[in-house]
Amino acid sequence: MSIEIKTTSMEPIRHTYSHIARRFGDKPATRYQEASYDLEAKTNFHYRPQWDSRYELNDDRRTAIRMDDWYAVSDPRQYYYGAYVGNRAKMQESAETSFGFCDKRNLLTRLPEETQKLLLRLMVPLRHVELGANMNNSKIAGDAVATTVSQMHIYAAMDRLGIGQYLSRIALMIDGSTGKALDESKGYWMDDELWQPMRKLVEDTLVVDDWFELTLVQNILLDGLMYTLVYDKMDAWLATQGAEDVSMLTEFMRDWYKESLRWTNAMIKAVAGESEANCELLQTWIDQWEPQIYSALQPLAEASVGIDALDEARAELSTRLKKFGLQSRGVSA
Repeated sequence: MSIEIKTTSMEPIRHTYSHIARRFGDKPATRYQEASYDLEAKTNFHYRPQWDSRYELNDDRRTAIRMDDWYAVSDPRQYYYGAYVGNRAKMQESAETSFGFCDKRNLLTRLPEETQKLLLRLMVPLRHVELGANMNNSKIAGDAVATTVSQMHIYAAMDRLGIGQYLSRIALMIDGSTGKALDESKGYWMDDELWQPMRKLVEDTLVVDDWFELTLVQNILLDGLMYTLVYDKMDAWLATQGAEDVSMLTEFMRDWYKESLRWTNAMIKAVAGESEANCELLQTWIDQWEPQIYSALQPLAEASVGIDALDEARAELSTRLKKFGLQSRGVSA
């Protein structure tokens, strides 16, 4: 008796979902494409949102920016939920190692009291700025129409919550987890004249209605100035004050900001390149908001690294904006 084994190849009737095939053709799709494109509902709405009846659900009129297809804005990192969570798990593992090392050796509690005060006054209050960024990016994710745009912002919102928690943990490591340092830091945020311009700026952003104006203000302008000033310039200055160990605890922020430039640059490039009208509107918003952001950060710069460091951060932002045909009015062309 003999047994003959044969194999037969079956050609699939279709290679991907129909909505992906309509956009990319009937071929195997990437996981990012399957999880990111044309997922939001566009038809058969039964009622307008009761919280804002001016618009339909997933209405592209929630911003004055006009795009033929908002899916032209996509994530160069190719982050869908699984890829995003996997990447952040690795980053968090590295951060936890640094926090564990500092905590085990009491590196922050051994700092001079004056240096601890500097951290609580000049760095830890930024956790409130991060909470504002979390709320702003959550709003953007809710108002944006394309899933590729929404998911980039909701991931950013979760990242900002995590960064705020890392800043809070610095205070807890200083006071032995009693919470007193957090209270002291909040007191600076609420009452110190140094922080009041930034408090006003954060509160002003919370009521910006146009979601793309908000992402420009939050993720391009404010972050562009603040992250360079704080986690580059001020980090080096803190090292001269004897707080060089803090760099280990803020490495997550530097890595995160470097990565975030990829999707924010891709977003602004696609929008600015869509039309001259978009460019003009973006420039109007830059002219309106950048001076306010500079003024809000000026007291922090003057209390630490000096105003020249803030000007250097502004020059870096100006160079970045020029790549997209935009201009920082604070820096001469």
